[in-house]
Amino acid sequence: MTTEQKWQRVLDRDRSQDGRFFYAVRTTGVFCRPSCPSRRPRRASVRFFDSAVDAERAGFRACRRCRPTELAAQARAIRAATRYIDSHLDETLHLADLAAAVGLSQWHLHRLFTRELGLSPRGYQEAQRLKKFKSELGSGRKVTDAVYEAGFGSASRLYEKSTRALGMTPTEYRAGGRGLAIAYTTFSSDLGKVLVAATEKGVCALRFADDEKALTAELAAEFPAARLARDDRKLDAFADAVRDYLEGSQPALDLPLDVRATAFQRRVWQALQQIPRGETRSYSEVAQQLGDPRAVRAVARACATNPVALVVPCHRVVQKGGALAGYRWGVSRKAALLARERKD
Repeated sequence: MTTEQKWQRVLDRDRSQDGRFFYAVRTTGVFCRPSCPSRRPRRASVRFFDSAVDAERAGFRACRRCRPTELAAQARAIRAATRYIDSHLDETLHLADLAAAVGLSQWHLHRLFTRELGLSPRGYQEAQRLKKFKSELGSGRKVTDAVYEAGFGSASRLYEKSTRALGMTPTEYRAGGRGLAIAYTTFSSDLGKVLVAATEKGVCALRFADDEKALTAELAAEFPAARLARDDRKLDAFADAVRDYLEGSQPALDLPLDVRATAFQRRVWQALQQIPRGETRSYSEVAQQLGDPRAVRAVARACATNPVALVVPCHRVVQKGGALAGYRWGVSRKAALLARERKD
């Protein structure tokens, strides 16, 4: 990330960047985390550091308002916890063991881990198992071998998890979209590069990124065996609809979709499409709307796995109290989308 990109994250008070870098103000001698609520300094007075230790060594003191040194300690604890989980994927996760390994109480660790990563420790372990499973399949492993290499105790447990997280069976995922013809196009917007991809049935991906190569690489990685072809003309109508929506001249984005999802994911995504433009709902409110108040985390996971930004407006789901939660395409984009929708 360039210094100017870091500065923009500071202007956005981007909480997702907390712990990734720190900024210091020469005129005050103080250093802060990017999301610090204090008044923004002049750009010419700002220096950036990769760690709180580096900022302190340069002679700056920690801000008393955002307490960046506490953040650094928390970040170290989270990194230690993720390393522990990554090295114990094939074991049943006990929160007491994890808490003891990082030197925190179980309650504090669970709260901190979930707040920072958007997943519970157990949810993170399952996500890492699935990630390893994908990697094993991608390297040519048989499904049965990949099941155990990824730490799943049985094939039935893998199928239970993967159909919820992958939207398809392991064998179908290993096929990498074989037989599918997917056309795509990209264009620039004030929120970065946008990719729209579609099968003959409808849009299968709508994503943001800062770099076009990252978008096409992600699409190719998701559908490695599909026939991918850039076709700006074929997708012109879809791209124009997305542009109009982003510019505010089209209040709703109603496009045909071809997305893989479980029944629960579809219910969540349909609920999100019912949230009026300019309004938000909390994860708990969505869960209550679905008739399952305890499914808050499942709702959050469904938002995080949404493959079609804007069409399924997951940016309209916020934390209880209105604070912005994580967003697959960046919290700063989420904030910008909500701001323009409220303005409209």
